[in-house]
Amino acid sequence: MKILVAERIRELMKERSLNQIQLAQNLGVTQGMVSAWVLGKKLPSISNLWMLADYFGVDIDYLIGRNND
Repeated sequence: MKILVAERIRELMKERSLNQIQLAQNLGVTQGMVSAWVLGKKLPSISNLWMLADYFGVDIDYLIGRNND
């Protein structure tokens, strides 16, 4: 699941022309945390998944690969 979450976050960042620093600043997290997510080293916590979903306007189910919409 880590790989899919990482791919989804990278895809959403690319669509919005965001780099890791920008996303980290927009979410109020560290760039190291975002790096760990996009490299598939760590999964975002549930609260961070909610933040990511709200920020990108997607469902958590999309981020974790339960649906493709």
